[in-house]
Amino acid sequence: MTRPLKLSILDVSPVHAGITPAEALGNTVDLAQRAEALGYHRYWLAEHHNTEGIASSVPEVMIAQVANATSTLRVGSGGVMLPNHSPLKVVETFRVLETLHPGRIDLGIGRAPGTDMVTALALRRSRAALTADDFPQQLAELLAFFYGTFPDDHPFRSITPVPGGTAVPPIYLLGSSEFSGRLAAQAGLGFAFARHISPGPAAHVLSSYRDEFRPSAAFREPSGIMAISVLVAETDERAEELAASLDLMWLRIGNGTRGPAATLKEAQAYEYTPAEENQRQLNRNRSVIGSPETVAARLDALAEECGVDEVMAMTITHDHATRVRSYELLAEAPVPGRSGWRRVGSNS
Repeated sequence: MTRPLKLSILDVSPVHAGITPAEALGNTVDLAQRAEALGYHRYWLAEHHNTEGIASSVPEVMIAQVANATSTLRVGSGGVMLPNHSPLKVVETFRVLETLHPGRIDLGIGRAPGTDMVTALALRRSRAALTADDFPQQLAELLAFFYGTFPDDHPFRSITPVPGGTAVPPIYLLGSSEFSGRLAAQAGLGFAFARHISPGPAAHVLSSYRDEFRPSAAFREPSGIMAISVLVAETDERAEELAASLDLMWLRIGNGTRGPAATLKEAQAYEYTPAEENQRQLNRNRSVIGSPETVAARLDALAEECGVDEVMAMTITHDHATRVRSYELLAEAPVPGRSGWRRVGSNS
């Protein structure tokens, strides 16, 4: 029997119609506590800007909140968008988090802005920074700060990130293309593929990451994660009904709409144009939707295809209770051909 899969969560703190951003952030803490009780492995928080339907703009703040509210769950960023920040600032932020919650913090790093270009300009403060293609150099600088490996003649050699005396948290690159997978492999880092953003190349990119991986101080072996949109309900028919809000969300994201997620009633009443209906069908490739048995079987098949033993589910629904129930059903679902999901704590 194949070894069990780890289950993890990617949370963007969605702002549903009818709730406030404060309530959305409170829902994140509530969901994390429930996820810990259900045996989920990691809980990652995203970085998005200028998006009214998402309250997660500063993952490091929410990492601290979630870690304070839990005791065994691994908590991390999914991710920190490195071009929006200085490497030294990221290193010191995650040293503080690791010092406060030793052995429980992950640092997931992305290279996309997590927003539109005007907002990215406001974050990065210059057009030169906005157009710079220097992510590998930024990553190398971040790793040198973490591991103290600047050359003797480097101007940053004299800088000691504080607090000291703490372990380096596991570092994962996030991506939806071959570029990030290869960079993660070359640097000997973990890699999380965003299948909910780009479904097609997932298996190929994760395979290339494993084939090209170079052991490092961070990871002796490749560590791949498949992130995917998931919606689970008691039956396939009920899941299909609930998916109306998910369908409309993906359509609006594609159209540049940044408002709160629609109510189920609004989503079910929405009339798609022929072009929008075609896009809706294409967007379904981002997600796995259905009963616990349907979803577990599909996730198992995708994990096998992608060669990973960890699935990171992102669930966005029209309300918090439905989202919580989806994660409960997923955690309880039987996994064909495996000994089940792997119930893990912080050190597993």
